[in-house]
Amino acid sequence: MALTPYFPGHGDPRFGVTHYDLDLRYRVSTNWLGALATLSVETAEPVTDLELDLGPFTVTAVKVDGVRVRHTHRAGRLTVHLGRVRPAGTAIGVEVAYAGKPRPVSSPFGGVGWEELSDGALVASQPIGAPSWFPCNDRPDDKATYTMTVTTASPYQVLTNGAPVHKRRAGGATTWIFSRTDPMATYLASVQIGRYQLGDGLAYPARLGTRVRHDFARQGEMLALFSDRFGPFPFDGYTAVVADDELEIPIEAQGLSIFGRNHVDGRRGFERLVAHELAHQWFGNSLTLGNWNDIWLHEGFAAYAEWLWSEASGGEPASANAKRWHQRLTEMPQDFTLADPGPGRLFDDRVYKRGALTVHRLREEMGDPAFFPMVRAWTADNRHGTVTTDAFAAHAQRHTSRPLEPLFSDWLYGRALPRL
Repeated sequence: MALTPYFPGHGDPRFGVTHYDLDLRYRVSTNWLGALATLSVETAEPVTDLELDLGPFTVTAVKVDGVRVRHTHRAGRLTVHLGRVRPAGTAIGVEVAYAGKPRPVSSPFGGVGWEELSDGALVASQPIGAPSWFPCNDRPDDKATYTMTVTTASPYQVLTNGAPVHKRRAGGATTWIFSRTDPMATYLASVQIGRYQLGDGLAYPARLGTRVRHDFARQGEMLALFSDRFGPFPFDGYTAVVADDELEIPIEAQGLSIFGRNHVDGRRGFERLVAHELAHQWFGNSLTLGNWNDIWLHEGFAAYAEWLWSEASGGEPASANAKRWHQRLTEMPQDFTLADPGPGRLFDDRVYKRGALTVHRLREEMGDPAFFPMVRAWTADNRHGTVTTDAFAAHAQRHTSRPLEPLFSDWLYGRALPRL
């Protein structure tokens, strides 16, 4: 059954982007961004234009294969007029020069994307915030590699998803160049700008150093646990960024997670969130949903990782967490299906916890000797790829002789919460 896209105004299925080269010049004091984006495009069908997603910037020039072309830009869509039909399978180079004040994209969950901080900026784009700072084909299944060049005032530290390639200083500004060679969805692309101190996979304001280092001290143990349970860590590195502002929730990006200063208390009071965001590097960043209805494949596994960490670190076992949350969910409305919650409920707490309960029930049904090898095979077979609920159900079934269809039918597609 074909599902209605959750965000029909985003993304164009007629083409894909294989690489983004983003050259950004950002002025912190005025929240001003000037940029040149170069996109390597490949058509999937014959086209005479390309529709890119881009926020309310001033677009000064658009070129196709080095030749200036007409464009129209309205309502968050930048239409690039190609001038003639380009057949399916055609490689096209698109350059977009633009400038303005980046601001978050409106969504059912508030503004998402580029966010001006009290002294710096961050990007947290899930699910549709990428157009707040660069022209893109904003579909989670259209993964690409990235080169990011960021120039800003020298007192600021810059981090992106990519590995640092080069850094140069001229006058009062510093230019940073980063490269991301594994494919990444647009919503996971990120830039962090602030007065950060770096060390041990952390970026944080110096004044919060003692608390941050304490609260994130067991991140290495989490990494070892999750690598055992989920398979090898899928990326070359990982950094947890703590912004010197309060954020409603932490959020993951590829190779990064972003926390607010309110998520560090010096007592590891938010350690479950540290585990949750780290687990997203497997579930969400390496294995990325193709359609937003499958969000449980991200959040269910990340929420279950919290329970696995609790179990391994001397806290409640996963079974106790499951019983407690099952009881809580029975007291909540039974008015959505986990495998298709609807765009307004993507980040509903029930998606997270019912998703975790589904993973736990699957573990119980299969037994640990079959369940964890199944998960490791899932992350290996789909490394840096696109995943769906149907593909996961079929994959799990191949790893056990027990029929799983009744379990998936009840937990993923039934509205009423099944018995645990």
